[in-house]
Amino acid sequence: MEPRAEGAEANDMSAFIAYLAAERRLAPATVATYATEVRSFLAFLGRAGKTAADAQVKDVTDWITSRQVRDTDSRTLAKAASAIRAFFRFLVLDGRIATNPARLVDAPRLAARIPRYLPTEEIDALLDACDATQPLGIRDRALFELIYSCGLRVTESVQLTVDRLSLEESAVRVLGKGGRERLVPLGDRAKREIQRYLAESRPLLAGRRAASALFLGRTGRKLSRKTVWKTFKRLAATAGIEGKVHSLRHSFATHLLQGGADLRSVQELLGHADIGTTQIYTHVSQEILKRTHQEFHPRGASHPEDGSRLAKRGGESPTPGSGPERGRESPRGGSPGGHDGGGGRG
Repeated sequence: MEPRAEGAEANDMSAFIAYLAAERRLAPATVATYATEVRSFLAFLGRAGKTAADAQVKDVTDWITSRQVRDTDSRTLAKAASAIRAFFRFLVLDGRIATNPARLVDAPRLAARIPRYLPTEEIDALLDACDATQPLGIRDRALFELIYSCGLRVTESVQLTVDRLSLEESAVRVLGKGGRERLVPLGDRAKREIQRYLAESRPLLAGRRAASALFLGRTGRKLSRKTVWKTFKRLAATAGIEGKVHSLRHSFATHLLQGGADLRSVQELLGHADIGTTQIYTHVSQEILKRTHQEFHPRGASHPEDGSRLAKRGGESPTPGSGPERGRESPRGGSPGGHDGGGGRG
């Protein structure tokens, strides 16, 4: 590739990154991912002696095919295709090329993944694993309670500042993806944990440092995402549960829907730009209904003969609320099955 072409593509990349951040207002992590994918594609073109201005539809499809051969998962491929489409769309908008060779290239179909959520007893076990006699344990309990009670992303929780929290109004102003802001109600349990953290733990962690971040690390600086992930992993192992920090956000959404919340409200609380993203949680509730039907209805899939379950019980009707899923009352006065309504925490 000629030096001039390299310089032109470097300028294209710089302008593209600025476009993603300033005009598209994508999250920094997404911008970085898009930039990595586009650089990979440009290197692929370069090996064929081409530049972005020379690219045809076949070049884009050949690159995606080469990624598939390396066993890249469909979700990564879909993001890669989105990055290339965005890149060529930018070049067209900016007048650098005439047509977008990626506009007709379809991304791989994504298999719907059912989010894993935690029942409230496992969330309680996680919080109980925090050492509430130590400043860091008090912080961790407040942090994970807030993430669950308000359905926050990890990035949103570590970016919270003290001035975005209103204990008087029981609300928190969250800055989400794309710079979108939303107001999320603060449940009583989260409010109590944060009040204790602000009174007993945060002043010790801050020391003499003037910090605006709500959650601080042991040095008094803003808590990092990496620390949150590592802390959750440690506490989950102690509590004997499986999941990731994001499982708390999944639990928030699932428990709201199980408690009777409408999908549009859950969308607003989660900060989803597209309600289609929120709809994945309806599959969770549908799966629960399906299992309940199979387990308890005389003609459910697990009962091949009509009335066989009643016959095994001596002809008696099942006691309402009986069975492995219904006989367990929520430890916090919520709905049966260990799930509190309304997000589980007020």
